[in-house]
Amino acid sequence: MTTLHVIAHSPFSDDRLASCLRLLGADDALLLCGDAVYALRDGSAPLRLLQGAGLAQRLFALDEDLQARAISSELAKAVDYPAFVELSLAYDKVNSWL
Repeated sequence: MTTLHVIAHSPFSDDRLASCLRLLGADDALLLCGDAVYALRDGSAPLRLLQGAGLAQRLFALDEDLQARAISSELAKAVDYPAFVELSLAYDKVNSWL
């Protein structure tokens, strides 16, 4: 069963991102939104975790949150809200890391 994992909390305030990456299945995807997009900041430890996770074509970030925090990323595909809805329908379930 495939899962879209959604993280909204800063990777600098807790370990949700690291925990998620340990549990991520080979066909699962990860969407960063809210303060979680800070994980994509150049030179950060969370970015190194994401780079080492082998998430090619399975890492997404909410474009509105990237823009609000002046972050750009080559690693994550920026998606808008309609694309977020499409992603949630493309996976068997959605797991929000609250």
